[in-house]
Amino acid sequence: MSDMPTKANSSISGWIDNFFKLKQKNTSIKTEFLAGLTTFFSMAYIIFVVPSMLSAAGMPKDAALASCLLTTALCTIYIGVYANYPVAVAPGMGLTAFFAFYVCGSQHLPWQTALGAVFISGIIFFILSVTKIRQLIIDAVPAGLKTAIVVGIGCFIAFIGLQSSGIIVADPATKVTLGDLTSLNVLLTLFGILFTAALISINVKAAVLIGIFAVSLISMILGNSAVPSSFDDVFSFEMPNFAGTFMQMDLLGALHYGIISIIFTFTIVELFDTIGTLIAVTKMAHMVDENGKIENIDKALISDSVGTIASAAIGTCTVATYVESATGINAGGRTGLTAVFVGLLFLLGFFVTPLGDLIPACATAPALIIVGGLMATNISSIDFKDFSEGFPAFLTIIMMPLTYSIANGFAFGFLSYCFIKVFSGRIKEITPTMWGITLFLALSFFIR
Repeated sequence: MSDMPTKANSSISGWIDNFFKLKQKNTSIKTEFLAGLTTFFSMAYIIFVVPSMLSAAGMPKDAALASCLLTTALCTIYIGVYANYPVAVAPGMGLTAFFAFYVCGSQHLPWQTALGAVFISGIIFFILSVTKIRQLIIDAVPAGLKTAIVVGIGCFIAFIGLQSSGIIVADPATKVTLGDLTSLNVLLTLFGILFTAALISINVKAAVLIGIFAVSLISMILGNSAVPSSFDDVFSFEMPNFAGTFMQMDLLGALHYGIISIIFTFTIVELFDTIGTLIAVTKMAHMVDENGKIENIDKALISDSVGTIASAAIGTCTVATYVESATGINAGGRTGLTAVFVGLLFLLGFFVTPLGDLIPACATAPALIIVGGLMATNISSIDFKDFSEGFPAFLTIIMMPLTYSIANGFAFGFLSYCFIKVFSGRIKEITPTMWGITLFLALSFFIR
């Protein structure tokens, strides 16, 4: 009888080993758990930052927080089990910023309509993924533009953080200018930026999360934000209320807004936001062969599209693969078991949902700026010596924050790329798929 638990544990361990191919990937359950823990702490800041942005779009903050946690947990576990990828999937920072500040902000669409657009784009993602069209699009876009998209989104995110903190403010003469540096909110934000950057520079795994908590604590001590008065203000043992966002998407409203706009906002933004990260993290995890083919990329893209459909139904923005997954991979994560552990850890986040209301904007703004800076580091891989490659990449990057639109950045980058290649006698470098993408982006300027 005493041997039964040991045999059972051995059987479970063997099943996990076979299912996730642990030995084949030269890893173990312990290593995968530690990798999952590392990834979780590296990206746990989204628990506070994403709901904050969604609430700016008009969503109930408690429901947005619950939706963010559930979406992240389910989608991350799904990609781990289905695609055997050691990555975390959650509402994308750039995509959430686009959702909150452009679609619901600049375009003044209700968040329910925006969720409808996310749901429709998820269906489109799925069709594109199953039919391999999505892979064709990915292969057709030049490496420089792929990188520029990631960098541009990073600049856009950072710009939003600088605005929300008051470091940058509107000015009638120069459009933007420096804010009031004597403001406590601004000072706390600046401290958060420098403190978090210092932690990252010495390779502290949970640097962004530590930065958020440090600024929040100082803000409370200085009387700048609310202080928890009871245990219940921090921890919760009740299931959060999803009713505020669950199945609230307005599909008819999204269709009325325009199918072309939907395709070339959420669809294109999500496409390159995810693929840029997948390329980076799969290389680190040794999942790319000598021909540049990524292992199980079709399953990863299908997982992402299913996750997007689910995210809209649950009540949050389009999901994307997180670059913070690289920290877990660096810690030894090689299989989907890492992702399963990350997802389970996010489920535990339901017990600290009241914390969301205690985190001030001056604590989350540094996270946006720091994440934007991390995304911008990719710029070194753009070939600026070749002007026909470098200038379209430059336009892609600069037009995103300056027009307050990721989609506009895409359009300027793709259109300029084709134009310059044609007039420099290098038209053969433009694939038919690239022409098709550029044509639709051009149409998106006129069909809004």
